[in-house]
This record gives sequence, C-alpha cells and structure tokens, in this order.
Amino acid sequence: MGQALGPMVGPCRPGHPPPPRVGTPEVLPELRARRALASLGFRPDVTLKPVESVNNEVWMTDDMVVRVSCRPEQRLRREAQLSHALPAEVGYPQVLGYGGEMGCEWLVLGRIHGLPLSRCWPSMDPARRRRAIAQVADRMRRVHQTPAPPLAPLRNLPQPIDPAPTGTMAVARLLTALDRAGALEFVDRGITQGLADLVGSLAWCLEPFTGRTLVHGDLSFENILWDPDRDEVTALLDFEWSRGAPPDLDLDVLLRFCAYPDLHVPSAYAAMTLADDYSEVPHWLSEDYPELFKSPHQLDRCRLYSIAWDVEELLNFPPVMASSRLDARHPYRRLQSLLVGDSHLDRLHRSSITA
Repeated sequence: MGQALGPMVGPCRPGHPPPPRVGTPEVLPELRARRALASLGFRPDVTLKPVESVNNEVWMTDDMVVRVSCRPEQRLRREAQLSHALPAEVGYPQVLGYGGEMGCEWLVLGRIHGLPLSRCWPSMDPARRRRAIAQVADRMRRVHQTPAPPLAPLRNLPQPIDPAPTGTMAVARLLTALDRAGALEFVDRGITQGLADLVGSLAWCLEPFTGRTLVHGDLSFENILWDPDRDEVTALLDFEWSRGAPPDLDLDVLLRFCAYPDLHVPSAYAAMTLADDYSEVPHWLSEDYPELFKSPHQLDRCRLYSIAWDVEELLNFPPVMASSRLDARHPYRRLQSLLVGDSHLDRLHRSSITA
C-alpha cells in the first residue's frame, strides 16, 4: 500500500529533459506528472526522475516530489487536508499544491532529505537500527496524540473494522467479509467459519472501538525517511490511510511489516529486504513506546486486526490454486496459520515469553 516519496539521490542533470518517447511505458505517468506541475503554476519542463513506488506514480525534481493517483478515491486530497493537522515534529513535507479530478489526482510536496528506511536498514549496524526505532517511536507517539480532524471517510479500508461502541458492532463488516471469502473457489468454508467464530469470541476486547486521535494507517519502513548522513529519521510520509482510530492499529501494521517486509517494498528491493533483519524491532519498540502495548488483551486485539487485513487482501487477491500450492505468505495461508495459532503474532508472542 505505502509508496516511496522523496529519496535523495545525485542531482538531476541541468537543462531541459528530452521529450518522452512515445511508446515507452513511462510516457503517460510522466505526462500526468508534468500536467500536475503545470496546473499548479510550476514549470512543467523540469527534469523528472521516477521513484519506485508500491502504489502511486511518484516523480522527483531537485526540490519537489510529485505523487499521482489514478484511483477514484481522492485519498491524496484527504492527505493534503490532513497535513495541516500534523505537528511539525512528525516531519511531514510542505504541501506545495493539490489538484486533479476524479480518477486522476496529484499532490506536490517539498522534497525532504533522506531515503526510505527500508532501503537503508539492510546496511545499518545494530546501534544505528536501535537509534532509528527510538526516533520512529517518538514520531508515532506524536501522531497518536494528534486530534483527528473532520475529514471525508475513507473507502475500502485495509481492515474492515468500523468505529462502534461495542466490539460486536465493530466487527460486523469483517464477519460479512469472511462470509464472502468462504464462497471463493479454493477457499475452505470451514476455515472462514472457524475464523468467524474466533472473531465473534474476541470481539469484546475491542470495546469501544473508537479513536479521537490519528493513526498513520500504513506505517511501514517504506514510509519513513532516514538521513544516513546524520543518522536520523527526517519524516513520516504517506498519510493516505490516516484516520481516527485506536493507536494499536498502527502496531499491527508495523508488526506485519516486520514479519513480511519484502511484501511492502518495490520488487527491485524485495531480495535485500529480509525478515531476520527486523526480528528485534518489536522488542525495541515496546521499550521505547510501551503504552502502545498496554492493553491486557493486546495479542487478541492484534489477532482481530490481522484477520481483518488478511481477509481484505484475500478478497482482492483470491487464490487460483489449492492452498497447499500457494506461497506461505499468501493471505489465505496467513489466515490458516492464525487459526491454528502459528501466525507471525503467535511466533512473536512465544519469542517474547521465552526471551
């Protein structure tokens, strides 16, 4: 879901860029980015460098980042509005302009020095990693202390759990999603029913599922900028999924990233992004941000969040073969593992007990 924004590389070459070559795959995205710059009053003929992104089309100039979304959801508009509520300590870039129409919107931001932390992490020594987590924890805390401003509701949330005074009401849409998933080819109705029973038995631990302060909503290391020259986090980025919700919703997203980091980065970086490199992150985070883990039912709350995330992915990417032939990281396989007590959350819990 998250995308890279603003990695610093060598300076762009001076002068005007050559016109895009018709027939190359990047021509339409580049034209959209130039149109965005022109519509906001910036020179459209600057040199643009494409940035590998998991989700949106992202381009850089020497001092700006252009993000373009072709989804009819106007999440970038929400993010532009939300940026005014974020405290300066979060490090969110300056919004230089927003525009577009349904099906093609753009957000132009000032460029911040740094690289996605996920790209730097493999070469960082343990001491640098530990310092980075302390800084990430501080910025997360500042987000979670920020009152949620009035914004348009998000469509197609990554977790079908809704604000509600009771847990049963909060998971109603999740139970409907599980019922839909059970009708998919290659999905065992017994598995989805078992998950539905588990959701029903744990729903009470969400009460009340409300949030007057913000969560990031997509907090992976891909959306954290790190300055390797100064050894510091410079920004949290990409607040498209930000909304009012309990802070531990971000905990679930971050734990999922640590368990399956290669699934959250562009394909070019997947081979160097290894789960073993992130094994200490949850323990460090619990030391630096203990209140994020404070619920006596934290494991069960995260189980519900995890089921909700994986069911939504399962509906978007249904299996095309028997589960025994699927990659172990497929959402259906992850749901099966959770049902038998062998999910990434259970493994983390066991390691924390035996540590």
